[in-house]
Amino acid sequence: MVDQAKLSNQPKETPWIEKAGSLVTSVNQRKKNTMSTNWTTANIPSQKGKIIIVTGANSGLGFGTTRELARKGGKVIMAVRSLDRGASAKEDIEKEIPSAQLELMELDLASLESVKSFASDFSQKYDRLDILINNAGLMMPEERQETEDGFEKQIGVNHLGHFALTNQLLPMLNETEDSRVVTISSMYGKTGYASINWDDLHWEEEYDTTDAYSQSKFANQLFGLELARKLEEAGSGTISTMAHPGYTATNLQRHIGLMGKIGNKLIAQDLDMGILPQLRAATDPDVENGEYLGPKGFMNMRGYPQTEEPNKKAKEPELSEKFWKLSEELTDTNFPL
Repeated sequence: MVDQAKLSNQPKETPWIEKAGSLVTSVNQRKKNTMSTNWTTANIPSQKGKIIIVTGANSGLGFGTTRELARKGGKVIMAVRSLDRGASAKEDIEKEIPSAQLELMELDLASLESVKSFASDFSQKYDRLDILINNAGLMMPEERQETEDGFEKQIGVNHLGHFALTNQLLPMLNETEDSRVVTISSMYGKTGYASINWDDLHWEEEYDTTDAYSQSKFANQLFGLELARKLEEAGSGTISTMAHPGYTATNLQRHIGLMGKIGNKLIAQDLDMGILPQLRAATDPDVENGEYLGPKGFMNMRGYPQTEEPNKKAKEPELSEKFWKLSEELTDTNFPL
């Protein structure tokens, strides 16, 4: 099981810690009465003139998100591991939306070298970045896998690859007015399994695919909230938001077997609903730094997007700062502002 031990020798509270610890609570209090309407893609403001990166854009949530942002006039960089599958997805969107502005760029989040090359190539081509959507993910492979850099693959792709990508693109985001980073978590990020396995982060001793996935999705929340605090402290105009799709039928469930297939048929909502939380997190001008969105229906598994509380452990500044430092060491990147 995951080590649940809390940090010891916590430092005395400072005004910054008090401010950081109350960030999510204050956001949700302000938003309590403003998200009662059923937000849909019709509410997305024009994205004309904006440059947007969507990781994992060729399938599932990434494909749907790319399609709707292109429909609203944004130029979407489809950051994909397979250029062939990306080209097929791009063609499908262009058939539906002839005016779509799409560009394929290769990105393998399981390789820090690929992440570095992508960030460098993008920075040479563009002088602005309005929205970065950290969407790509790996869910519960049957056997333990590793990234090119030796990380357990779920934490490597779902968190560490996006952590490195975000830090390398933050200077450009910071220079772009009203920019934002959107990090996609999961309901698994709030389960009892969701924690950081400090003693064996990469599950080398004993592998549990569900625990490892939950760890990676909890890591997304730690990252999104710590990024929000750091951006606020730096006085940046960039904001960090988070979202989860509830239980949405996508190809991520392909590893869960028969139960995943049955759940997709009987419980899951369709893709057009599942993409709404991250679209709102990316485009709603009323969404604020540190906000977490998810479906408001039954057990937050389905329904229209609303503000939601992240895992309460993710709101502990000492924990998220400790994990940020570990992520910096593992990826050899840091907060650049």
